[in-house]
Amino acid sequence: MSKKFLMGNEAIAMGAIHAGVNVVCGYPGTPSTEILETIAKENNGEIYVEWSVNEKAALEVGAGAAYSGARTLVTMKQVGLNVASDPLMSLAYVGVKGGMVIVSADDPGPISSQTEQDTRHFGQFSKLPVFDPASPEEAYQMIQDAFTYSEEYGTPVLFRPTTRICHACVPVNMTDTPYVNKPEGFIKDTMRWVIFPRTSYLNHIKIEKRNQKLSQVFSHYRLNAIEGSGTKGIATGGVSYAYVKEALKDAPTNVRLLKVATPHPFPEELAMKFLQGLDEVIVIEELDPVIEKELIFLCGKNGIKLTIKGKLSHHVQNAGENTVESVKEVLSSFLGLAYEKPKAQQTPPLPVRPPVLCAGCPHRASFYAVKQAVKGQRAVFSGDIGCYTLGNAKPLDMVDTCLCMGADVTIAQGIHRVEPDTINFAFIGDSTFFASGMTGVVNAVYNNTDIILVVLDNSTTAMTGHQPHPGTGKTMMGDIVNKVDIEKILLAVGVTRVVKADPLDLTQAINAVKSVTAVKGVKAIIFKSPCVAVTKPSQQYAVDKEKCINCKRCIKELGCPAVVIKDNKAYIEPSLCFGCSICSQVCPVNAITKGGNHNG
Repeated sequence: MSKKFLMGNEAIAMGAIHAGVNVVCGYPGTPSTEILETIAKENNGEIYVEWSVNEKAALEVGAGAAYSGARTLVTMKQVGLNVASDPLMSLAYVGVKGGMVIVSADDPGPISSQTEQDTRHFGQFSKLPVFDPASPEEAYQMIQDAFTYSEEYGTPVLFRPTTRICHACVPVNMTDTPYVNKPEGFIKDTMRWVIFPRTSYLNHIKIEKRNQKLSQVFSHYRLNAIEGSGTKGIATGGVSYAYVKEALKDAPTNVRLLKVATPHPFPEELAMKFLQGLDEVIVIEELDPVIEKELIFLCGKNGIKLTIKGKLSHHVQNAGENTVESVKEVLSSFLGLAYEKPKAQQTPPLPVRPPVLCAGCPHRASFYAVKQAVKGQRAVFSGDIGCYTLGNAKPLDMVDTCLCMGADVTIAQGIHRVEPDTINFAFIGDSTFFASGMTGVVNAVYNNTDIILVVLDNSTTAMTGHQPHPGTGKTMMGDIVNKVDIEKILLAVGVTRVVKADPLDLTQAINAVKSVTAVKGVKAIIFKSPCVAVTKPSQQYAVDKEKCINCKRCIKELGCPAVVIKDNKAYIEPSLCFGCSICSQVCPVNAITKGGNHNG
């Protein structure tokens, strides 16, 4: 047994490696991204690892590998499971041969997501087992268990870490004898691998019987537990279990605690044992009242008269993250203990700093060019998921809608059908284009829609940590491959006109936008310039204070964090400047120039 200091995502990755995983697929998304990246880094060459173009593709590649007896891991964040839900629902009926674990990392808060959706519901909806780790150490062990259960019962399983589990760092005890899995290969069997209505019906019957059995099995699973004794009970699971334990550390009272590590199928036998002799129960969980509803159902099913408190009764917050302090407050009220809110630290308030595009970001220049090109005209700017969503901030104010990945193209089409005289722009990043944008473009071409697609190509998946994608020419296995050309794709599907421009050349960029606004059909502009985080900065710019007239145009129109006011003159912070030159191009008196010793 060896011990290593790991982030939760690293612990999950190492657990998968030590479980003998053969194939790993995924799509980057916080808080899950580091799982696949860790496996790629620790790969001894025997594991196949890929960033797939989206979560649906990842799940289907993983399914094929699992059909062939491989142990397969598929990683994504909670909204990615929506994308993968089509194959997921059918795969639940078909089943697998090799162990298959689908990691869907939930994001209470939400900290970096569009939603606070709870993956445990997907387990109930798809009838798949769900594992819910309470700590990074437990996640390391639990994912190995998940592979074992998956193979034993021939089913994919869902693994649901939350942000605090994914990103916490702790010492983890790791096995010295990893499991080695040797896939048998694909064996033809149409009754098993081809999904027909009759087969699905028969499999549905088997699934219901299996889940009934798993409920009993999970009642004896070592990570589900009842702790303590008393007439009041606390039911919890996931990271909330750690909060409860911390909150109870100094509580002078006896209380019975139910820890649920497998919320579906629910361990009914264990829960019934927990409920016996209790006067009331409070449920502490993130995000939805999943455990709470299961306990209420059990009480009703078995005629148990017992008060269950939680989110449904409004005794526990029904949105956002739990914390040790929030749990302490709830439990103090429930247990009748004195509680004193911690006094706020006497520190000066932090400055209000909304999220903005990085200094030198080419997306700022792209948005600005479009804004200048259509000034005075009625235009709607549909945005998408990525760092360019930050184009909604003032002073750019260039993202009017943002729904989900790939929806920029299709939202723009819907608006056009209601307001055909409006110029509809759809902004999408290069990685998102490959992930989910192409279908929308085909739809627009097929239905003869007047929209302008703006592809913001910065040659990386910037928002989630600069992962490769089909346009970068490199795979996660390190292979150099042919780049998939966005322009060729657009022309091949019938886009009327495609124009390429460097967004850092404002005149060229503005002219590119103007050249397509009057063209009918689907038009596209590809603004290509690398992300500042993957390229070296060019020579920096500075302000000549003698020339500066303090018009503040460089600040009011661009919102670059590198440009500030100092002594009533514009000033460029040298540590932030990447030399994009946009501020120089908008300055009406040429007070901003490359290099020099001026700058105030």
